[in-house]
Amino acid sequence: MRRATLAACLLLLGARDPILVPEISQHEIQVRQGFTGADLLLFGAILSPEGSRAAQDYDIVVVLEGPVQSIVLREKQKIAGMWINADSLEFRSAPSYFAIASSRPIAKIVDDKTAAIYELGLKWLQLSPIGVIEPREQQRFSEGLVDLMRRQGLYREDQGSVKISGQVLYQARISLPSSVQTGTYTAETFAIRGGKVVASAITRIEVKKEGFERFVAVAADRNGWLYGLFAVIVSVAMGWIAGRLFARS
Repeated sequence: MRRATLAACLLLLGARDPILVPEISQHEIQVRQGFTGADLLLFGAILSPEGSRAAQDYDIVVVLEGPVQSIVLREKQKIAGMWINADSLEFRSAPSYFAIASSRPIAKIVDDKTAAIYELGLKWLQLSPIGVIEPREQQRFSEGLVDLMRRQGLYREDQGSVKISGQVLYQARISLPSSVQTGTYTAETFAIRGGKVVASAITRIEVKKEGFERFVAVAADRNGWLYGLFAVIVSVAMGWIAGRLFARS
């Protein structure tokens, strides 16, 4: 009887955690010729277990992450007036895209340990290098990769950009550049109170190539020799056309 009472009490305490109901403006993004990127609206509601307005204030953090990939980062050095490749490091599973938006600065929402566990910020990305490397070198290359991806618009932080209305509704806007990779993107929303993550929810987005771009991608993946032959024919044709145009002028 005491065990049953204790279990009931634990269930009651767990029921106090809020429920996140996330949604996104586009669940599928089609990449066609002339694609210039996309603006996503990630929104939702923070509700009590009974489905009513949450009784407490919560911070919201939204993390949008693209497919992971293997990335080789090479460091260049200037020797005898020439830039050449020096040290290099390969990361096994780096996100091809990573963006985070929060209702307040992350440092004011959680401590470093919690931020590292949930990867709440570019500083806390867990980039796994291949091979044995000294911690200082790993940190240097990791910071270099983050800086490179950030300058390309593929990694970003927008702290304080999540808007919360009436302790119920939240929304955040995140932009995808034209250079994003295709694949499945995950948008994970965290509700945080007192420095602890009390609820989370995930939605997904599919980024697909369509039209001629899809034909080229499928051909390159399934019929490499046919794609190579097609590329040679197109190059020869473009060269012949350019030669004819210049000959007339």
